[in-house]
Parts: sequence; C-alpha cells; structure tokens
Amino acid sequence: MGMLIGYARVSTEEQNLDLQIDALQKAGCERVFCDRGFSGALRSRPALDDALALLKSGDTLVTWKLDRLGRSLSHLIALVTDLETGAVAFKSISDAIDTSTPGGRLQFHMLGALAEFERSLISERTKAGIAAARARGATVGRPLKLSSDQVEAVIRDGCPHQLSETARRLEVSSSTLRRAILNRMKVRA
Repeated sequence: MGMLIGYARVSTEEQNLDLQIDALQKAGCERVFCDRGFSGALRSRPALDDALALLKSGDTLVTWKLDRLGRSLSHLIALVTDLETGAVAFKSISDAIDTSTPGGRLQFHMLGALAEFERSLISERTKAGIAAARARGATVGRPLKLSSDQVEAVIRDGCPHQLSETARRLEVSSSTLRRAILNRMKVRA
C-alpha cells in the first residue's frame, strides 16, 4: 500500500487548520500539506501543488472534506481524473468517498455525471440568455475597442501603409485595427 498524503485548506489567514490536520493525522496521513488564505476556486495553490507533485502510483490524496480540495465540481472531477490516471486514489474523510474502492469510484463518477449535466444546463441557459438579449437589441460580448465612426474614418482616409501609425494614434494594436477594417468591409459587402 502507498503513502497517504493529506491536504488541508482554509480561505483566510484567521481560520484554524487544527480540526482538519487532526482528522488527517488520525486517518493515517504521513504528510499533511496546508494552504492558508487560498480560495478553493483557485486551481493552483502552493501546498496543493506540492502535495500533487509528491504523489506516486499507489498513493492516496486525503482531504477532510471535498470542498477543501476545490469549490467547483468540474475542477474536482478533473483533479480526481488526473489522480486516477497516475494510479493515485482520492479519499474525503467527512464525505465517505474513497476512490480506491469500487463503491467510492461509483459515487465519485455519479458526482461527475451530475457535474456534466449541470454544465450542459448552464450552457443552454447561457445560449438562451444571449439569444433573448440579441432579440431585445442588446449588444452581446466584449465591447469594441474602436467605434464604427473611427473605423469608417480610417477607411475613408485610406492609408494602409500607415496602419501601424494610425493604430498607435487610436491606442490599439495594428492587428485590432486591421480586423476592425476587414469586419467593416464585410458589413458593407
């Protein structure tokens, strides 16, 4: 059997890690890595990165609760899938998840299926929201760096050999200006 490596995390410096560390040591973790003041939404955290780098085939990453590893279910699924690829198990003490057992893998993969379903629902709602906004006449997406009047003025002046100078004057890159001109020409056609 491989090593048990613990991971604990608190979001603020003021929070206490003692409960998590005690539970991880009681579970038999030989090493415990701790992140203080890092959100679970961050995919990369110093102690988590160190713990993941230490894990080898046959080892188990252990957390006190699933939400200590990450806030996003999609991130959790991706992380545990990466662990499985390296033949590393995952165990959450409070959630009774242990991917080294068939039941634990099933439970975790059911969570993965629910996460995938949730992502597709979010995607459908986003597309419906964008369509509704467009139907109301709202502009969707990132704001344009150049107004149509600015682009028209550049086209009217017609100095393509001075494109970089014009772009600098308008405080955009040459590629942004070129793309705006091409898009405007397509609209005219």
